Amino acid sequence: MIGRSLLKMFLKGTKVKSMSKEDEIIQLLRELVRWTRFQGMLKVKEILLDTLKSDEEKLVYHYSDGRGSQEVADLTGFKSHTTVLDYWKKWAKLGLMEPIRVRGGIRYRRAFSLPDFGIEVPKLKTEKKTEK
Repeated sequence: MIGRSLLKMFLKGTKVKSMSKEDEIIQLLRELVRWTRFQGMLKVKEILLDTLKSDEEKLVYHYSDGRGSQEVADLTGFKSHTTVLDYWKKWAKLGLMEPIRVRGGIRYRRAFSLPDFGIEVPKLKTEKKTEK
């Protein structure tokens, strides 16, 4: 959070004489949103890197785009879809997944794209892996 004195300095430095008070406020809010978004993106990347440590976790996260847990498990090489469900629940608590309602219940969709944060998505392997 920006300190009161820092905010005052910021406000003084951004005033333009031809702007109305409303325009000044809008400009300041846009500036604050831009910096807040930037700080948030850095934190999201940190959480993604701390949470998705293995290639398997990155694959499950990446392919959790609204598909069912069984489809994600088959695609990423897990024997059981319950592993995918466990990941989804864990990641949802961290705010990394969004629940979506489907006819059969609830699925989860990733909230962020790994490539948007410069995180490489591992290649899918053709042979099936054993469950962790």
